[in-house]
Amino acid sequence: MAKREISEINAGSMADIAFLLLIFFLVTTTMDTDTGLIRRLPAIPDEPQIDPPPIKKRNIFEVLVNANDQLLVEGEYMQITELRAKAKEFIKSSPNFPSVVDVTNASNPGLPEFKSEEVPVFGTMLLSKQIVSLQNDNGTSYNMYVKVQNELVAAYNELRNEFALQKFGKTYTELVQQSKGSEAIKEKMRAVKKVYPQRISEAEPKKIGGDE
Repeated sequence: MAKREISEINAGSMADIAFLLLIFFLVTTTMDTDTGLIRRLPAIPDEPQIDPPPIKKRNIFEVLVNANDQLLVEGEYMQITELRAKAKEFIKSSPNFPSVVDVTNASNPGLPEFKSEEVPVFGTMLLSKQIVSLQNDNGTSYNMYVKVQNELVAAYNELRNEFALQKFGKTYTELVQQSKGSEAIKEKMRAVKKVYPQRISEAEPKKIGGDE
């Protein structure tokens, strides 16, 4: 009796099926999106830099974040929703075109001093010596870190928009959008940035407080 041959399975279309399955999973799979902060780092100096003079404490807006994601702003506990307004109050302390002013801001010890500087478009103005100092704990969550950074940057952006709208009838954001090819608009942008330079100094994380 002849041995019956076993018929072969047609696997010619398996590659097509595998390819379709791969496409299906790629389309339907949700991928995590990286979050981060956009920062332009300063260029590396060509020559050794001289140590800058010490900054007076009154010119520093101090923000601390502990391991429990709690905010300590200027020595007081604060909610993240209050940070932007408090930062704007500190940054905005410089007067515009003052006639007579105390550059040491002696009547407002909680606000920074002023300094006379040349500003494009406007000429000489008294500007705030403000600087924002941010210190995180080693245990601060990344989510809280990003929230604090966003609120501080938003404080500067809002002040720039308000100032530009007052002086030029357009927000700073609108000036940026319309600046391509226009040196006059770029000059206005430089003026706004000179009045409200973004100064956020971030120290290396250390143990500030919170859970052990």
